[in-house]
Amino acid sequence: MGLAAFLPLTWGMRLARNATPTSNIGHAGGLLLGVLGSFAILAVALVICLVAFRDMTLPFAIAMAAGLVVAAVVFGVTKQLR
Repeated sequence: MGLAAFLPLTWGMRLARNATPTSNIGHAGGLLLGVLGSFAILAVALVICLVAFRDMTLPFAIAMAAGLVVAAVVFGVTKQLR
């Protein structure tokens, strides 16, 4: 799930890269939309886990956050190596 939550961040980075100086969204706006989308996916998944499997909520939340961080690090490293 953490990897799925990374997809809005890549969309936000693409949106920020394509932003022109006169566009309404701007560079930071695209990135903030990506972060907001990622947190929304994580929050929905966490609420579903809380309702369905209350005893597994903390490990699930830690795994989601770790998956998001790992995906971001791998993406950043691969972008730097290209």
